[in-house]
Amino acid sequence: MSSRHLARSIAMQSLFEWDFRGEPTAALPAIVEYNLKEFGPGLEEEKKFTRETVEGVIKNRQEIDQLIAKYAPEWPVEQITLVDRNILRIGTYELKFNNEIPEKVAINEAIELAKTFGGPSSGKFVNGVLGAMYKETENK
Repeated sequence: MSSRHLARSIAMQSLFEWDFRGEPTAALPAIVEYNLKEFGPGLEEEKKFTRETVEGVIKNRQEIDQLIAKYAPEWPVEQITLVDRNILRIGTYELKFNNEIPEKVAINEAIELAKTFGGPSSGKFVNGVLGAMYKETENK
């Protein structure tokens, strides 16, 4: 597993825990730091990436959730499983707000996270939502 992929995994786990606990924003930095210490020993160069990803998702969460709702109209955001919802948030953040990540990399990484942490159809679901976002962006 690449260090960047591991950093995304830690970001997803941190956002999952934050979401599961009822979104206690004050606790989020401690959640991230704990998960970095627990799951990312030796990940010195990518710790900043993990923190920036989590912070970017939180900062843009309202717009991210609106985009997810737009591209997954059959699934209200609050009804998407916690894992899939937070993978989609990271993927949407990387696709729409982080210009340093190539779009196809953002989508592929989100799909891989969904296959690893989600249910049997999570990869296809994440691919469908993020793929639709990408196609609309590409056509503009």
